[in-house]
Amino acid sequence: MLKYGAGVLLSAAAVPLLSACGGTAAQSKGPLKLKMSSSMSGQPGNAHSTWFNKFQTTLKDKVGEAVTVDYFPNSQLGDEAKMVQQLRLGAADMMISGSSIWSQVAPEFGVLDMGYIFESWDAVGKSLDAGAGDKLSAILKDKGGAQIIGWAYNFGARNMLTKSAVAKPTDLHGLKIRTLQAPEVIDTVNLMGAVATPLPTTEVYTSLQTGLIEGLGHDAPTILQNKWYETAKHLALTEHIFNPLTIVIADTTLSKIPSEHRDAFMSAAQDATDYQRTQAVDAEKKAMTQLQAKGVTITKVDKAEFKNLVSPLWEKFTGEHAAAKPILDAILKQG
Repeated sequence: MLKYGAGVLLSAAAVPLLSACGGTAAQSKGPLKLKMSSSMSGQPGNAHSTWFNKFQTTLKDKVGEAVTVDYFPNSQLGDEAKMVQQLRLGAADMMISGSSIWSQVAPEFGVLDMGYIFESWDAVGKSLDAGAGDKLSAILKDKGGAQIIGWAYNFGARNMLTKSAVAKPTDLHGLKIRTLQAPEVIDTVNLMGAVATPLPTTEVYTSLQTGLIEGLGHDAPTILQNKWYETAKHLALTEHIFNPLTIVIADTTLSKIPSEHRDAFMSAAQDATDYQRTQAVDAEKKAMTQLQAKGVTITKVDKAEFKNLVSPLWEKFTGEHAAAKPILDAILKQG
């Protein structure tokens, strides 16, 4: 048995190839070819591609062409909700995404979507590596038929990008703010004073233009890549959510990686995770500088005001999901 990253336990067994999305298991003596899905663009330098490019290079160094993974960005294999179900069924191989999507399978993952439980990415890493990640990984394996092989970082906290300036909670009152379609993200934004408006990423740009929304909560590099700053020119550093990335592999796919290559595969995933984490802070700083150059006004806010409004959600959530309480306790213990 080997332990990697945030506590995924694996046993070795040589088994056949699983074809990618929609495919079925088949015996194969040749190289194992897998597919990995991402909702982000294929541009180099974003949070997803940075992880994958490092993983691909490291995996090739370790096993050559014996196990390869092809990358499909821009939801080419299907949106995240579809991919979650495909992985559960063993019809897809791998996926990199924010942790929020997994709350569809295991509601306990919503603990990571609650506002102001983290102060920094360093706190995220310490919490996940010290036990919270172990607990969530075990829940996903039990409920989702998949395993987390890496806890990476988004390239920045979620801040409020709006058309009008925001410095305090009352400035958000009545503003329609785009959020993920995740219950705890929605609750967080509503408690901060706004009107949470769940929308797919693909609809954000036009929704800002037409006035369907007055802003959104997202990290600086994603705001920059999607050009949302062209319509909304104010970025309030609320830092309300530090939502980690999950790198997930279907149990059926993992079992099909030959035993002689599985340790190397998991080691490559850990190396990519360690490297990707080191890039997050600099990527956010660079994106902030570029946004300012494009006319975005960046404002610091008193986060304590927002935290006081949001923190009652913590008790409400753990009251509804008892298994999430030790996870939240582990996170808060790390400070």
